Formats: sequence, structure tokens, C-alpha cells
Amino acid sequence: MVTGLDLHATLRRILMDAVGALPSAQRGSLLARDGEQLVYKASVGLAGVLASPLEVAGDAGPATVIATLDAVDSTRVMAAADWYREHLPGAPSLHLVPAGAIVALTPVRVQGQTIGVLAVEQPDGQAPSGERWARLRALAERAGAALERRELYNIQARSAQEVRVLEAVLSAVAAQTSTHELVEMISKGIKSVQLGPQWRSVHLVLRSDAPSGSAPGDAAAHEIRIYHVPHRSPLAFWNNLRDGALIAGRSVGMHVDVRNAPAHSAVEQRGIIEDGIDRGVHGIAVAPITPEVLEPAIRRAAEAGIPVVTIDTPPVDGSLAHAYIGTDNVAAGRLAAEMMARLLPGGGKVGAMTFWLSALNSRERIEAFGAAVSGTPLDLQPPAENRFDLELGMRIAREAVQNGGIAGALGVCAENGLAWGTAARALGRAGELKIVAFDLLTDTLAMLREGIIHAVLVQREHEMGYRAVQVIHGMLTKGVEAALAALPRRAGSGRGSALRFVDTGIDVVTLERTPWSLPLSDYLALDANRKAAKRREQLPYESRAKELLLVTVDAGSEGYREERAPLDARSMVGRVLSAARPIMVDTHASELHDAPDVVEARGRGAHTLVGVPLLAGGSAFGVLVLESGRRAACSLDDLTMIERVVDTMAVAIDNARLVHRITERTHELEHANRHQESLLDTIRELSSPVVPIARNILVMPIVGTMDAQRSGRFIESMLQDVTEHHARVVLVDVTGMAFVDAASVEHLLRAARAARLLGAEVVLVGITGAAARLMVEEGVDLGSMVTRSTLELGFAYALSKTGGQIIYRRSPHVQPF
Repeated sequence: MVTGLDLHATLRRILMDAVGALPSAQRGSLLARDGEQLVYKASVGLAGVLASPLEVAGDAGPATVIATLDAVDSTRVMAAADWYREHLPGAPSLHLVPAGAIVALTPVRVQGQTIGVLAVEQPDGQAPSGERWARLRALAERAGAALERRELYNIQARSAQEVRVLEAVLSAVAAQTSTHELVEMISKGIKSVQLGPQWRSVHLVLRSDAPSGSAPGDAAAHEIRIYHVPHRSPLAFWNNLRDGALIAGRSVGMHVDVRNAPAHSAVEQRGIIEDGIDRGVHGIAVAPITPEVLEPAIRRAAEAGIPVVTIDTPPVDGSLAHAYIGTDNVAAGRLAAEMMARLLPGGGKVGAMTFWLSALNSRERIEAFGAAVSGTPLDLQPPAENRFDLELGMRIAREAVQNGGIAGALGVCAENGLAWGTAARALGRAGELKIVAFDLLTDTLAMLREGIIHAVLVQREHEMGYRAVQVIHGMLTKGVEAALAALPRRAGSGRGSALRFVDTGIDVVTLERTPWSLPLSDYLALDANRKAAKRREQLPYESRAKELLLVTVDAGSEGYREERAPLDARSMVGRVLSAARPIMVDTHASELHDAPDVVEARGRGAHTLVGVPLLAGGSAFGVLVLESGRRAACSLDDLTMIERVVDTMAVAIDNARLVHRITERTHELEHANRHQESLLDTIRELSSPVVPIARNILVMPIVGTMDAQRSGRFIESMLQDVTEHHARVVLVDVTGMAFVDAASVEHLLRAARAARLLGAEVVLVGITGAAARLMVEEGVDLGSMVTRSTLELGFAYALSKTGGQIIYRRSPHVQPF
């Protein structure tokens, strides 16, 4: 029965039926076209002509045989030795092929197009009879139907993933995602959409912004920055969890403070929690790396009255955490066992790998898987841990696949499934090794589409973050007991524990639809709809004053590389920037084969090099560079899709650069404003100084103009000094005023009235003749304010009011004439 769960098994059954349809046949293969090449989809009995039974052929040479099968008489035979020599490159034991053996070739067609060939060796050299040819054609039709079904689901998944990648880039525009994160997102996204080119490298080149004030010919204006993507999968799991928490925080009016600890440091995670307790946060949600290490901090939070929930991993038994929010890991382990049993109905050894065997979620999944397969033909091997070391994980997987005799593999967490898939592909067991993985990273998605990974159990981490905030908000607003009353108690959490459990659910995803799983395309649409619904949801809240601390795991920046280099106009990148249009290069045959970056790419094994410009205002400010080891790897359809993504990426990067420039300019203006304010303050102090010249007498000269703003500062300064010096007379010297009009006189009268309330008298001195004439012409009335023409006369008046006098004495050092 064709279920769509395992294309490799389906094609292998068809091939075995084909081998059985011919007398004495022992070997056969099913090949499909991939560009200009043929690749093996299934094989039977090839171990006899290969060096090792573990070596299963992948590349089957050029697809020239397809043209010969498109003739009217579409079936044909070929000498077996010639067939293997052409389509089994490197086969060292062709002498074992019987003399005179032939290979019967039957075309595999989809909608009238030949897309592959069914090849069965007939060792006795007898061509099939008409009845047997008919049987081979029927089996080839079944193979074509299976491949067509798979391709239709693959096309749907490709379209859904392309939309998803574009949405992610658009979100990055608003989120001001860092350039490194954006390049990684784009690199992984394009690779997961376009499987055919097998992009081995995707990196970004940006023009460096010329320093402010540099001349057009400056070297900095011709410098480029190169951003390299690390050879690891992005931990999108934690980003999705964070996004769910932030969306919930906005909906309930809580500020969510996201802090990340390195994946290897539970101690640092505990320190983040303790810091949050000291700061007085209102709630804590944490994804424990090692629950035992965190428990003292959780207890301290409970003693401080701060509610705590754990996400993704349950706390220790008897913990004072209030709830666990995440996957039912026991149920997930059973589901994984069910999928593996369907993939391996005949049983076999199953390898398992996780990040940490000490992690409770890992232990629960593995133990549930083991319990479910107990007593069945499936034999779960002792699980391994890679301790978040990707290279170690690859070595473990390769050793198990090569020497462990395993038929299936369980990736317990995130990148563990990728390690199994990479090892299976490298050792020629892609599709044959049955892999069940957890978490749909972009690389996992690509391997699912390729048939390397067969099923993925996808946790709902976005829901975990969202529900964690909701639960803590409920405990803060309704009270702990009321908020948790409706939640079930977690099984096995201890008799005295009040730990509650929010099961966020899990989705079983395969490329095709099966009775037990969602097709990938449907899941991608469903996931997008779930997140959109969360963004639209609004809950009533009182204020935004409460703060929740979210503690997760940091993927780190290991592997990121950023280089600076001079821009070489002869390079492919230089030409793309100059022409502002994409360029596709065959590194061996193009007119650009001598360009420096093309030479470097060729040295790395690249055959196809593509540069797509990032445009802003009609000019190119960057280039996305893609490398593939395949010849003519990039079709026009591929290029069109890349351009769509790059256009959106350009908006995100240009937006980030614009925000950066605005921020820098804002800081510059703020600094200039502060400097200007400082100068103005100095000028104001110098233009209206307060000078005590005798007991109870002050002088305040005015330089410049007296407007409303300055009047307020003048009065404030005068009143302060009147109080401080117990002044009875204030001589306001207007000699330095630019002009004295009705408005400025009104400000001075206000100052005089204010001083009078403190028992001081204001005397106006230094009025010039021109100022006096202007005041008369404008009808300015000074009322009872005393005026004097000079500061000396004003000072004499002040002395008379304060009981002082001026005494003139001859200096003893001055001799009379």
C-alpha cells in the first residue's frame, strides 16, 4: 500500500517486483532525472558490483539515455557491462557481471514526459517477452505515479515555504533584525526552498558606508563587508518561543524582558533568574538547561512571591515552580515510536541522539520511545548525547550509520535529526535509513522534502511562549490558586507538588499526506495562521507596569564571520554592483572565469556562481552570492525566486542602515544641542551677572535683549540673589541693552514688582538719550521706578537708602604735583 510516508520503500517494492518479473534477474535499479544528470532512487543487488554493501550509488551519470527512450518503441535493452560502466561510475567489480548479460530499460513517465528509467539486469541475455515488457511498463507507471505524487506535494511545500521565507524577511524589516541574523535566515530559507541547485554557500557582500566628509575617491568608499553564514542550523525554536511571549506580552500589557544564557551554562541561567529576583520582576518563565541547577533560584523566587513557570523542560520533582508549559514528552516519545514502527515494519536497530541525557524532556522522550517498542522487532540502541557540539554529533551519527548496523534513527531534539540526515546522505543511505526527528528547522524542512528525513514531530514553541505569559498574567491578576485551578496536575510531579501542566501539543509532519500526519505544505499554512491569530488576539489588562523575565537558550554567534576587503572592479561582485543586475557564472567556462572571486569559488569546488544585487534608489549597495557544486545549477525560475527574496531583503537591510544613520545623526544632534545649551547658559550668565558691590546693594547689568524667556530667568536669578545677599537695592544697568522699548520695560517692571515683595527696590540706571526719547515717543510709563542716568549716580542713591556713604581718600602712594 502506498501511504506517502516512505517514497524510498515504495520505489524499492516496485523495483523488487520488477526484478521478480524477469527469470533469473537479481539486480535492478530505478533512476530519475535531476537536471542533466540521473540519480539513483532505489537499487537491488548492486552490492555485487560495488566495493562495499554499504555503498549505495547516488549519482548515475548523464541523462542521455532519456532521449533514446523517448522513441516510439520506448523500451530497449543494453549490454549490462556497458550500462554499469556508464551509469554506475566507479564500480570496481564489473568482471562479476555475467558475460552476455543485458539490462532491460523501461521509461518512467509523468504526464507524457520521460523523467526516469527502470533498469533490470537479465543475466542470461534473453530480452523480455511481450508479456514481461507489459509487466515492466505497468511497474514503471506505478513508479511514475509515486514520483509524480511526491513532486506535487513537493511543489506545494516549496510554494508554502517561499511564502514563509518572504514573511520572515518582511518581519525582519519591522524588527530591525541584525545583518548576521538576516543573512542566516535568507541562506537557510533559500536552501530550503530550492533543493535542486544544492546551494553549498550563501553569503552577503555590502558596500561599506563612506565616512562622513570623505572624498569620492577615498579608499573607504570602495571597501566591502562580507558576511559569512555559520555551518549550523539557526535555533529558530528559541526565536519562535520568544516571539510568542512578546506577542502575549503586548496583548496583556506586560513588558517581557528576554534574557538568554549559553546552551552549556545552567549556572549562568540561574544567575539571570537571581538578578531578576533582585530587580523585583513580577514573574519568571524559564526554559531550564539543567532543572536541578535552577531549583535553588526557583525556590528563592517563590519565597519572594514571584510566580515561576518552566517552558519546554519540566522542573525537578517537588519543585516550587507553579506550572510546566510545553510538550507532553511522554506522548511525543510514543508518537515517535509509532512513526518508526510504520517506517520499519520488519524491525531493526534504532539509534538515538539528544543534546543532554540529563535533560528531563530528553529522558522522557527516550524512555517513552523505548517502552513503546519494547517487545517489538525494533531495538532501541543506547542513546548518545552531543552536548550541543555539532561536530561531535556528526561524528556520532556517522559512526553509528557506518558501523552500528542501524536501520532507523531518532533525533530527540532539534539538530539531532540533521546529524543523522547528514550522515545518511554522506554514506549513501539517504532514504534507506529511516529518520524520525523533532523540530522543524529550515535544514530539517529541506531534508524532509529530499526524503532524507521521513517524519518530524514539531513542537509548538510559539504557543509555549504565548501561554507562559498568559498563565503568569493570570496568576498576577486573579491570584495563583484561581489562575491554576483549571489546569491539570502534571503526572509524576510528586504528591506534595502543586505543579500544573499546560500541554501545548505537537504536530506530526511528513512531506505527503498520510493517515497519521499532516503534509508539510498544510502544516506551514496552519502554523502561519496560528501565529496570525495570536497577533490579533487582545486580552483586557489594567496597566503595562508589570515586568516578566523570560530566560531561554542562546544559540550564540559561533561560526559567524565578517570580513572587510577592497572592492575589486574586475570581480563578479564588482560587476554586479556596477551593472545593478544579476550575473550567473560557470566557474570553468564563463568569460569571468579569471575574476578573483570566481577563481576562489572554483578552488572551493563551486561550479555555478550567482550574484544578485540588493537595490535601493536604482543603485546596488550589496550582492547576495550563491555557490553550487553543480553545473548550470541555477535556472531562470530559481533566479526569479532568489530575486524576490533579495528585493525584500534589500528593504530590510536598507531600513536597518537608515535607522542606524538616523540614530547616529540623532546622537550627533543631541550632542550639538547639549553643547549649544551649554554655550547659551554661559552667555546668559555673562549677559545678566549679579554683582554685590556693597552691603545690601546688588548690580545686575543687562546685555542684549530682554524677551519673555530671558525675563523669567532674569527675575528668578535676581530674586535668588536678593534673598541670598539680603539686598535692599538692585541697580539694573541697561547700558548694554540693544534697545529699550515698551515690551522690555514691561519685563523690567515685572522684575521690580517681584523684588519689592522681598523688600528690595529696583533702580534703573544707564538709560541713554536715544532710549529715553524712544520711551517718550512710545508712551512708556515707568511708574514709581527710580531711574538714574549713570551707574555712579544710581550707586549714590543706593547708599542713601541703605545708610552708607562714599568717602574719597587720597592714596598715600600718590605724591601731590
